[in-house]
Amino acid sequence: MGIQEPRVVVIGGGTGMPVLLRGLKDLPIELTALVTVADDGGSTGRLRDEMSIPAPGDIRNVIAALSDVEPMLIELFQHRFAIDNGLSGHSMGNLLLAAMTSITGDFYTGVKEISRVLNVRGKIYPISNESLSLHAEMDDGEIVSGESNIPLSHKHIKRVFLSPQPVQPFPNAIRAIEEADLIVISPGSLYTSIMPNLIIPHIADAIKAAKSKVVYVCNVMTQEGETTGYTAADHIQAIFDHIGKDSVDAIVVHNEPIKQSIRAIYAEENAEPVEYDTIRLIDMGLEIIEGDIIDHGRKTLRHDTNKIANLLFSMVQ
Repeated sequence: MGIQEPRVVVIGGGTGMPVLLRGLKDLPIELTALVTVADDGGSTGRLRDEMSIPAPGDIRNVIAALSDVEPMLIELFQHRFAIDNGLSGHSMGNLLLAAMTSITGDFYTGVKEISRVLNVRGKIYPISNESLSLHAEMDDGEIVSGESNIPLSHKHIKRVFLSPQPVQPFPNAIRAIEEADLIVISPGSLYTSIMPNLIIPHIADAIKAAKSKVVYVCNVMTQEGETTGYTAADHIQAIFDHIGKDSVDAIVVHNEPIKQSIRAIYAEENAEPVEYDTIRLIDMGLEIIEGDIIDHGRKTLRHDTNKIANLLFSMVQ
């Protein structure tokens, strides 16, 4: 028997999660990704409706991030058909996931088989094996339905919830959380990529009861229509409001100034750097883990895959 590698579970979806996973996949850990299936835009939304499967898009990006094959194969998997035809807008990977679900009769089995074919490092579990819809209640009481519509209303989000109820989580996802040595909530769209995982009742309970540390990797920038004006503590407060306080133990924040040229690009999207209100975070009982965790070689702000992976890995060594 070899030494048991530390078990790291990453929960999320959207664009932030693959960045985290690409760095973690080469480390000596047992990696599990729990991925949202509440997306309803574009190719994913069409396949969801026409084939009654959970949303494949976020899972597709996670498979691409964790797979260890020829780059050309990943390019094929991530290819999106552009020409005006029956396939236009569809992503090849989404079609493969839909096909594999048909062949195996089950979405998770489809994910598992494609993961095997594409030599995925680590395990990928959909947070639920059923198709879920996300809804948001705004401060003024309006209900907006559909993950892709929520940010477009430009109102302050009071809470998000899922249908149909009761939501059945994927049992393996619960087990992964219970057995983890570190649970990481990935960066990403707070209400539409991260929350849909956390608000599933059994998942929320498992996170709160987890024996391991739960760490949230905070977004570097605010997102228009979701977190306009949010500080780091506001992000945490939103999670607490949805699943209870004491659900997160630590927060990873970027501690270097952000270049003015980059700020200007984001200002056009009404996004600004997330302010780290340290005192409030400490009052909320959070351990603050600071580091220079962005990739300075890019024009847009992205977490640096390797910096963030090494920072998280240092927490389980």
